Amino acid sequence: MPMKHFIVAKLFLLFLIFSSCTSKPDSVSLFNGKDLSGWHIDVPEMDTVPTARNPFIIRKGMLVSLGTPNGHIITDKEYEDFRLEIEYRFAGKPGNCGVLVFASTPRSLYKMFPKSIEVQMMHENAGDFWCIVEDITTNNMEERRGPKAEWGITEGKKRRILNLTDDSEKPLGQWNSMSIECLNNTIKVWVNGDLVNYGFDATASKGQIALQAEGAEVEFRKIVLTPINVLTN
Repeated sequence: MPMKHFIVAKLFLLFLIFSSCTSKPDSVSLFNGKDLSGWHIDVPEMDTVPTARNPFIIRKGMLVSLGTPNGHIITDKEYEDFRLEIEYRFAGKPGNCGVLVFASTPRSLYKMFPKSIEVQMMHENAGDFWCIVEDITTNNMEERRGPKAEWGITEGKKRRILNLTDDSEKPLGQWNSMSIECLNNTIKVWVNGDLVNYGFDATASKGQIALQAEGAEVEFRKIVLTPINVLTN
């Protein structure tokens, strides 16, 4: 082989080796459509009531929260610096649900909710933040959270921070898309393409992800996580 071709071939080989060593992970679906692999259930009623049902089921390839008994389905893994894309709908009656990010210690609030920041999915309130033994800062805090003296992250305190928009959700029964971007200790939330909340200086920057059973049936057909370094490279 001529020296020139040998050098080109060697450089190409080194490029392949370097690329394989530095390649970034792609987007990953956190729900495989078949079972609850990668998740665990935390429903307090199931601890003591033998007949209590698991409120999280698989139906027609979707993850469904039946709403009761109340509790959470939580990822086994922790995540940081990611964008989470979810498609969901309240198929029947409107109600309550949420996505919890930076989740850690279980049952930290009302012996039910894991320590986390909740991104609200409640019908007509999607995108609100709820502080659950973690905190976050937004612009116009007093306008959106109430009197500062009443703020807090535990029972009885003002933990809700209202979202920025109205009418971002689709009519009941239609599919909504929600994107949650967590980078360092900031959280941005979009609902159907509208930026509905932005928080910074959160007291956590990584943790598990949880979905709620909180009184209403909710269907999830997409739960996809993309590391931020994939989005920016």
